[in-house]
Amino acid sequence: MPPSKGQWPTEQRNRASRNLDRLSTLAILRVTNREDKKVAAAVGRELRSIARAVDAIVASLGREGRLFYVGAGTSGRLAVLDAAECPPTFGVAPRTVQAVMAGGRRALFRAIEDAEDSSARGMRDLKKRKVTSQDVVVGLAASGVTPYVLGAIGYARRCKAMTVGVTSNAGSPLARLARIPIVVDVGPEVLAGSSRMKAGTAQKMVLNMLSTTAMARLGKVYDNWMIRMSLSNRKLRERGLHLLMEASGCGMSAAGDAMRQSRHDLRIALLMLKRGIGARGARAALARARGNLRAALGE
Repeated sequence: MPPSKGQWPTEQRNRASRNLDRLSTLAILRVTNREDKKVAAAVGRELRSIARAVDAIVASLGREGRLFYVGAGTSGRLAVLDAAECPPTFGVAPRTVQAVMAGGRRALFRAIEDAEDSSARGMRDLKKRKVTSQDVVVGLAASGVTPYVLGAIGYARRCKAMTVGVTSNAGSPLARLARIPIVVDVGPEVLAGSSRMKAGTAQKMVLNMLSTTAMARLGKVYDNWMIRMSLSNRKLRERGLHLLMEASGCGMSAAGDAMRQSRHDLRIALLMLKRGIGARGARAALARARGNLRAALGE
């Protein structure tokens, strides 16, 4: 018989932070910092499971599938953040990575605590996205018992989509239900039950790893540069210019000319600079390589 909610590690009291409200400011910060240092190590222990999830995502997106994140509360907001940043960072369409959050947009700015209590709602919200066997669905729930997330993951399994569960409680319903469980055991929180802290940090780290590693494997980055980032403001255009200069070895004038002629497509501009060809030739070369910049460069 599974433990009650209060018995899960994420719900227990942390001995290191007893009498928190009686400590000085610096003492509270030191306790919090010591606990936070445990998060990266806990994520590190799950790298093999994270790698399995990444490989599933790469396979899915490579065949035009989609990646869905499902969460409630902190987990949902972190899911929205990562999904929203994928198009400008990696040049993918908004449909490629999508977040499904309990309570919808209103819950982003104001807690709607009871939105997570309905498994039927989780199933319904995911069903609206027309999930198929081509997709990957990642459920995020620190406790691993959130009905909304469990309903969505159960529905995804019935659709034969690949399912991933990110939780901090081993043996929880989410860990058992997902095909690929990622269990980041960070232990009790400094503030008992406040999973926006260590558990939330762990989820953010895992999401960073899933999206960034998958996009790197899919050729959406070049070396360790955001070669497909959106140059939508002055700061990003300056970043793009310096990227081109460093990657090509060219000066600012040549890099600026290539950027303008490529219509601010860094892949095209880099091809122009490294191969000494015009924008039209660069676009043709990239098309022949099916968008793979390394292949288009002959690397």
